Amino acid sequence: MTDTYDLDSGPDPAALAASVPESGSVSAADPVYAVGIGPGNLAYLTPRSERAIRDADVVVGFETVVEFVREKTNADLLTCGYRDEAETLARFADRVAEGESGTAVLMGDPNHSGYQFVGKVQAAVERPVRVIPGISSLQVAASRARTPMEETVFVTLHKSGEITPDLRRLCDEVGDRHLLVLPRPSDWMPEDIAAELLDEGASPSLGALVLERLTHDDEEVTRTTLGKLQALTNESDTETSPFSDLSVLAVRSN
Repeated sequence: MTDTYDLDSGPDPAALAASVPESGSVSAADPVYAVGIGPGNLAYLTPRSERAIRDADVVVGFETVVEFVREKTNADLLTCGYRDEAETLARFADRVAEGESGTAVLMGDPNHSGYQFVGKVQAAVERPVRVIPGISSLQVAASRARTPMEETVFVTLHKSGEITPDLRRLCDEVGDRHLLVLPRPSDWMPEDIAAELLDEGASPSLGALVLERLTHDDEEVTRTTLGKLQALTNESDTETSPFSDLSVLAVRSN
C-alpha cells in the first residue's frame, strides 16, 4: 500500500480500473500500456507484450517484475516496491506527460491479480491505459491440475484490503466446482486456505495441488489433500509457509 489511500476504508484502485470499458479508439489516443509479462519465464511472453515493452521510452513496475524484462528493452526502467510506488508512478506520469511512450509491467495477466496496480497507473497518468493480457500462472496451473476454466471458480487473494467475500466464494463452491486460488503472502498461503475451507465444512479428502514457480526450472507440484494440507499449519510457525510466494492452489471437486 501507499500513503495515498487506505484499502481498508477505500477507495480500492481496482474499482477505478474496472469502472468503464476501454475506449474503442484507444490506439489513436497514444495510450499507456499495462502489460502482463506472464509467469516470469520469457518463453511465455507474448509478441504483443514484448513489442509494447521494447518500444517504450519508459517502463515502470515492481522491481522483481522489471528485472524479468530488463534485457528486452532499451527503455528507462523505473522500479518500485510498495513503499515508494506512489512516488515512482508520479515520476512515470511526469515522463508520459512530457510526451514519452510509457509501459507498466505486471506479472502474469493484469486481469487476474493486477487491477489494483492498473488502477494506480490509471490514476497517475492523463492518457488512456490499454491492458495487454498475458499468459498467467493461473492458466498454467489449470493445465497442470486439469481443471477446465468453465468448471472452475477462480479467486485471487493476492491483493491488499478486504478478502472476506473472496473467502466466502471459495467456501460456498468447494466440493461442487474446482477451485483455483492465488494465495496472499504471507497471511493466506495454501495451508491457511485449506484450514478455512475445512472449518466451513469441506471434506478433508478433496484432492489439492500446490503449484509453485510454474514454468521455471525449479517448478514443483505438491499433490495432496485438503486435510493433509491443513495439517501443515501445525508444522510451521505463524511467520513461515512451506510454500513459495509464487504459488497457485488448486482444489479439485468431488
